[in-house]
Amino acid sequence: KDEAARGRFLNIMRQQAGRMSNLIDDLLSLSRIEMRQHMRPTGSVDLALLLREVSEGLESQAADAGVAIAIDAGDATTITGDRNELYEVFENLLDNAIKYGGDGGKIELAIEPGRAGYDYAVSVTDHGAGIEAQHVPRLTERFYRVDAESSRKKKGTGLGLAIVKHIVSRHRGQMSIRSAPGEGTRVEVLLNR
Repeated sequence: KDEAARGRFLNIMRQQAGRMSNLIDDLLSLSRIEMRQHMRPTGSVDLALLLREVSEGLESQAADAGVAIAIDAGDATTITGDRNELYEVFENLLDNAIKYGGDGGKIELAIEPGRAGYDYAVSVTDHGAGIEAQHVPRLTERFYRVDAESSRKKKGTGLGLAIVKHIVSRHRGQMSIRSAPGEGTRVEVLLNR
């Protein structure tokens, strides 16, 4: 009896330690990005290749969730940027789409011609439950959660979209989120060469 209780408590402690570790990682990541916010990245990144790598990295998670990922990235699209940071942006967006919009069964990653003075528009679109209008403007706030209980169960820290927003800003880009209940969610990132 005591053995079973000890096993249960150890499991809870392990889960909580994992959550704390994820939270610390996200806080450190956010802090690093903020420190370099005024410095424009100077590396060279192939966006099409990057999206394929992000998709491959989350393939098993998508399969476990019963989600198909479709990529329409076209040919090489090279931009000036920080590869690791941009990887984090699209990994975060795709991870969210799988976790919160995966019940729609399909997620689309696409690179299209930009608008509003930007060269490229990269979008992540899910066909899940969607988000009510009053929540959408607050999604990039630190620790903001539409459904705290659901987010906790899915191991969210509430910092993912705040990190994405800061990275996009450091790349002098722009991010928009469109969603409605029953219509899924589309996150678009506008970037320049």
